[in-house]
Amino acid sequence: MAGEWDRWIGGEAEGSDLLTQGLIDGFCATLDLDHSGTVAPPGLHWCLAPGAVRTAALGPDGHPPKGDLLPPIPLPRRMWAASRLEFLAPLTAGAPITRLTRVVSASSKEGRSGPLGFVELEMETRAGGVLAVREAQTLVYRETGSAMAPLPGADTPDLSGWDAVRTLTPNEPMLLRFSALTFNAHRIHYDLPYTREVELYPALVVHGPLVASLLLNHAAAAFGPLASASVRAMAPAFCAQPLHLAASNADGQITLSAVGGDGRKIMEGAARL
Repeated sequence: MAGEWDRWIGGEAEGSDLLTQGLIDGFCATLDLDHSGTVAPPGLHWCLAPGAVRTAALGPDGHPPKGDLLPPIPLPRRMWAASRLEFLAPLTAGAPITRLTRVVSASSKEGRSGPLGFVELEMETRAGGVLAVREAQTLVYRETGSAMAPLPGADTPDLSGWDAVRTLTPNEPMLLRFSALTFNAHRIHYDLPYTREVELYPALVVHGPLVASLLLNHAAAAFGPLASASVRAMAPAFCAQPLHLAASNADGQITLSAVGGDGRKIMEGAARL
């Protein structure tokens, strides 16, 4: 029950980093962004001050062990589920970075596919001591499925009603680069036999924060700098499958959607200029 995890609530971890021009350039190259200059694009904060857990301490899925900062929720699949973001000041090359992560809540419920666990995190990323990005992040835990779902088929969605649309196909190099940028060793992003045989996904899974970063940068390129945004995962995106990014602007209120090549809604969100 959720009460078992109460002693983890309020737990904190702090990390430090230095934002380099090389990281900005590598992030933009990974996402195929047309971006220049010393200010980081939205989403790059997910690459800063990652927890440097020793390789020998990682679990069989590649995740850090449970029970340190995060409560030991006894469900095997852990995924990023959603983020609410405020972009308060620029992240600029050369800035010393600190990131504070705090556990806000832990809860459980019974979903349609079985038990679910949720952890809410509060994150503050500072550049040169100035609060630059505030994030409320949700992680979800669930059971592994009993059978592998088939790879989605092709069914090109009608996106003609959106103001700005970009279509891309995330591939293995993009996933590998993003795993490296974020120091994320979860094997579903690079180890296909594990992904298929253990976690029962039909293909490598595109990182949720990668889809979110693509979506946020698509909106920023179309409409200008974002003041805040919220994004929520709806379904997994798979490697080598088309991904459609869509955004519309109504007086500075941005609606966002990422749609799979089969028409499934991968992610939904909103942003404000």
